[in-house]
Amino acid sequence: MPLLVNRLYDPIAALFRENFEIFGELGAAISIWQNGEPILNLDSGFRDSQRREAWTADTIVLVWSATKGIGSACMLHVLQENKIDLGRRVADFWPEFAGNGKSEITIAQLVSHSAGLCALDQPADILDHDGVIHAIEMQMPLWPPGTAHGYHARTFGFLIDELVRRIAGISISNYWRQVFGDPLSLDFWIGLPAELNSRCATIYAARSGRPPDPAEFYRDLARPGTLQQRTFTSPQGLQALGAMNKPEIRAHPIVSFGGIGSASAIAKFYALLANGGEIGGRRFFKEETIGQMTTALVDGVDRIFEIPTAFSAGLMKDTGNPDRRIFGPSAQAFGHPGAGGSHAFADPENNIAFAYVMNQMEQTLLPNEKSLRLINAIYR
Repeated sequence: MPLLVNRLYDPIAALFRENFEIFGELGAAISIWQNGEPILNLDSGFRDSQRREAWTADTIVLVWSATKGIGSACMLHVLQENKIDLGRRVADFWPEFAGNGKSEITIAQLVSHSAGLCALDQPADILDHDGVIHAIEMQMPLWPPGTAHGYHARTFGFLIDELVRRIAGISISNYWRQVFGDPLSLDFWIGLPAELNSRCATIYAARSGRPPDPAEFYRDLARPGTLQQRTFTSPQGLQALGAMNKPEIRAHPIVSFGGIGSASAIAKFYALLANGGEIGGRRFFKEETIGQMTTALVDGVDRIFEIPTAFSAGLMKDTGNPDRRIFGPSAQAFGHPGAGGSHAFADPENNIAFAYVMNQMEQTLLPNEKSLRLINAIYR
């Protein structure tokens, strides 16, 4: 794909303005990279609903499940450095995991949301890492592993974090800072240092009036006892969105949905992935590891979302439905959105990376028109 820098600014800037003028955005930022170099960075709006604090280039914000993509990349790097294949059993590295029918679950099944561990029967507080890990060890799969997939909304971060701890002896949060965050000066944190709270935008719940999407999922999410509700309430705690704005909660390294950072930092990391695993003359990922991100392991109707989804090794992929493409036209693209509108992806075919972050959520788990219009403009 030709270099984007000469033609991209005007159409993207116009669409970005419309996100505020037409679509009700409060504060947001977009970052686009190509060939490992920044092409466009824009930010606008406000960090707070009172519109007293302007959103600037150094604003950071919660990105919810977009954290999963970065956490998964860290996990894959650990596997790469330790020469561990995705076909290995999780219990080979985490022996206590084997109980109650989980002894044969592979790493590939774990990271593709097909292990059947999306909800927990044993109560555990989401801020109690050891308690959650014990509940996972006691849990029986909710379907035969490998026979179906369903989004592991809250348990996923604990599953990959504990696997990394067992292999590398370090949490994903610390691994991220040591291997990627600090060396590349990436303003993204899984567990926010207290001194950075003054730069953090407040996140706001979706406003009423727009139909939620996907509709069937949201209907089942509201019904007590459904698999959807169990998935999004276990481990328990942090159900009230306002809690996520508290500094003491931001400080917790919640790999499932607690990452906080800037669009430019997220896009720079995805630029590394889109550029063959290399940036600034330094190689981080081997070609085979990037291949694990581009290759779908599961593709079909998701037991939780109740629509088709596809996942590679911890990253989301587009399905075959052209009406639900969220990563652009390339079949090689991969990434991970966050609830309410945050979005990031890498396109290795065209060496493009994209990130969009915001603080006014929409009632949707997949990207909405605010980011999808921008993505379409890149490839138009």
